[in-house]
Parts: sequence; C-alpha cells; structure tokens
Amino acid sequence: MKKILFCATVDYHFKAFHLPYLKWFKEQGWEVHVAAAGEIELPYVDQKFNISIQRSPHNRKNVGAYKELKQIIENNQYQLIHCHTPMGGVLARLAARTARKKGTKVIYTAHGFHFCKGAPLLNWLIYYPIEKMLAKNTDCLITINQEDYELANKRLKADRIEHVHGVGVDIERFKPISIIQKNNLRISYGFKLGDFLLFYAAEFNKNKNQQLLIKALAQIKDEVPNAKLLLCGEGDLLEQCRELAGTLELKDRVHFLGFRTDLDQLIPMCDVAVASSLREGLPVNIMESMACGLPVVAVGNRGHSELINHRETGYLVLPEQVEKFGEYILDIYMKKDLRKKMSLNSIDRMKLFTVYRVSLELTSIYESYMVEDMDEAQNKHNRAYI
Repeated sequence: MKKILFCATVDYHFKAFHLPYLKWFKEQGWEVHVAAAGEIELPYVDQKFNISIQRSPHNRKNVGAYKELKQIIENNQYQLIHCHTPMGGVLARLAARTARKKGTKVIYTAHGFHFCKGAPLLNWLIYYPIEKMLAKNTDCLITINQEDYELANKRLKADRIEHVHGVGVDIERFKPISIIQKNNLRISYGFKLGDFLLFYAAEFNKNKNQQLLIKALAQIKDEVPNAKLLLCGEGDLLEQCRELAGTLELKDRVHFLGFRTDLDQLIPMCDVAVASSLREGLPVNIMESMACGLPVVAVGNRGHSELINHRETGYLVLPEQVEKFGEYILDIYMKKDLRKKMSLNSIDRMKLFTVYRVSLELTSIYESYMVEDMDEAQNKHNRAYI
C-alpha cells in the first residue's frame, strides 16, 4: 500500500485545516501518516507520530525532532511527503533528502514567507537563505498568495511552484444568517440587538497587533457609543491588551473571549471584521468573516490584500494609521447601504477560496505525482522485458 506523510509543528494544524485531504488520500487507498507535536486523535490517520518538534528555530529539541523524522521516513518508504509550517517544512525537507534520491516526492506549503515586501531586513538575512537552500530539496513548493508566488518564481529554485488559494473556507459552516437568527445569537451571548459588533480572532502577539484595534475603537467611542470589540484568542500580550483597554476607558467595550470553538456562531452575528496583523499569508479568520458577509477593515499586507478589495469588500490602511482605521469603521457604521454592498461583495469574493475549490487545486497536484509514479512503475516493468 502506498503511503503519504503529513508533517507540521503541531497536530492541531491538521485538525484545523487539512482533514479533507487526509480523508481524500484514504479514499484513494493510501496509508496516511502524520508527524507533529501533540496527542490529538485525528480521523483518517493510520499512524500518528508525536515528535519533539518546536516552533522556535533556536530550540535544541528540534535536533531530536530531525532525527526522529529521519528515522520515520527511512522506516516507511513514503511515496509522498507533504510538510507545513516553518519548522515542519525545514525539518521534514532536511530529513527527506535521502528518501528523495530513492523517488519520494516532497511537497511544501509555505503559509506565508517570513521574508516579503516590507519585512524587516533581519527576516531576509535569516529566513531567505534557509528557504533558498531548502527549495533545492523541494519537488513542489505551494504558495497561498500571489505575492509569495511571484517571489518564489523569481528567487527560489524548487522543481515546481504552484499557487493554491489557501486552505479554503467552509461556506457551509461560515455563511450569512437572517436578522432573526442574528438577534437570537446576540441575546444568547449577552449582547444588545443594537450593538455594533467588531470581530477579530487571533493569537495575542506582536504580529497580530491587537493594540491598534483597541486604539481605533477609542477614536470613535463617542461617535459610535454602541460599538463593541470582540477579541478571540490567547497569547503572551493578552494582559497587556486588557490593561490598554482599561487605560482608554474601554473596559466595557472590549470583550476578551479567549480560545473559541464556536466561531461559526460568533462571526455571523457581528457587523464588521477588523484585522490588525502586520504579516499574513492568507488568513483563515478573514476568509470566514467575509464568507459570513462581513465587510473588513484591515491593515494592508499581502494576505489581507489578496482577499480584500479596497472600497469594495472593505478598507485597507497602513499599520500606523490608527485614526484612519477608526474613520473607516465609522464610515461603514454610518452608511448602511455601503455596509450592505460590501457584505454582498465579500460573499461573492469568497467563491474563489472555498474548501471545494482548494480541494480541486490540491488534489490536481497530488494526482500529478500519482500519475508520475504510475508511469515510472510502467517504465520499470517495460524495461524488465526488453
């Protein structure tokens, strides 16, 4: 039986984004293996390896994770390896070098290069040389936004470079709801029917930059007295953001909701999605919000710009434009016709990014290597009779 190995830093990555593809390989009759840190039970998986991989490239445990991966790959003779996340991509491609010489194909999905337009020079000095070196050990490099695709074609030397529209958004789960449904949800979550709800879900860290959203809300708190900011997620800067909300007298206006599994209920009851991150590959939280019909006000970066058409599905601002960010929220609040237009445009825009469409793009790539493998087997068979 043919085998595929999926590799990432943490196993939750597969639960959140890749179950349809694990299932697809099972349906093709393949044995599916997963290597990542964590003990989550995953469906459609025949063998799961809990390896000592760490997010930080400076963590010495990654040396052990590399050795573990190398042994796993040597023991199982995979036809395909598909790796995700920065450290998953680095360690799996290094560990698979010998296997590639024996015919294993290695696919890497870059969920947003750390080096990009506007990235700090340090990112280019550290991450670009690593990616350039590893591209030589990559049969197919998949990028999830146009900027990364163009950058990869220009600067990296992978055997093949493809553009796939992210991991896809489930439009059966994330979709617009009726006014009655919206009102019922607001009541059930303790909000008022007339509240103007702003939504953002992300880890609290320097890149996600939630302080900007709190400051923008402070700019318009008098003009929009019913505006409330819903922030989902956990992280190192959570308490700092709580303190900022208190300092700006927004304690009752900023709601810290923690880690949530009910985003399909929270998002469609809101009015506007906001996004403050400085760097994104192709953010799922924005895709889910747009699929629910929310206009978006966001910091302009390659991931946001890929999804949001300025003045059509929302607004894009520079990271330092706190006042402009607030003005755009106020504009959507004041102009209900504009809000409706942007809502419809957002829903239409997401047709390009559905799980179904991304599944077709990914399975087309997978199938090309399956056909290649079958052709090679046939050639060996033919040579045996010459």
